[in-house]
Amino acid sequence: EVQLVESGGGSVQAGGSLRLSCAASGFSFDDYAMGWFCQAPGLEREGISCISVKDSRTTYADSVKGRFTISADATKNMVYLQMDHLKPEDTTVYFCVRGVYCTDYGFPTALSAWGQGTLVNVSS
Repeated sequence: EVQLVESGGGSVQAGGSLRLSCAASGFSFDDYAMGWFCQAPGLEREGISCISVKDSRTTYADSVKGRFTISADATKNMVYLQMDHLKPEDTTVYFCVRGVYCTDYGFPTALSAWGQGTLVNVSS
């Protein structure tokens, strides 16, 4: 069974940092691109970062470029999102996703699995 389980969300003040983790299981991790989406209430889900596990190529949405860093540890089947210089507008639910390859815009294509999401709340 394919599973993606996020952790690491919480509350932080503006300017602070959080690191989200995603534990992947049930599939050959190296064969996929992994990414993070976010979704604020009433808005569509937005892809914000992507990593090709095999070659570690990363892409980011403009909204997080220079502030967030995605990484993957293929020995542990883990994906991470280091979030620095957080802003109140980063407050939303973050989802770990599995796809085929990374676009240049910060999200993977052909999504085939989603985690349950983890909430990040950034206060001003």
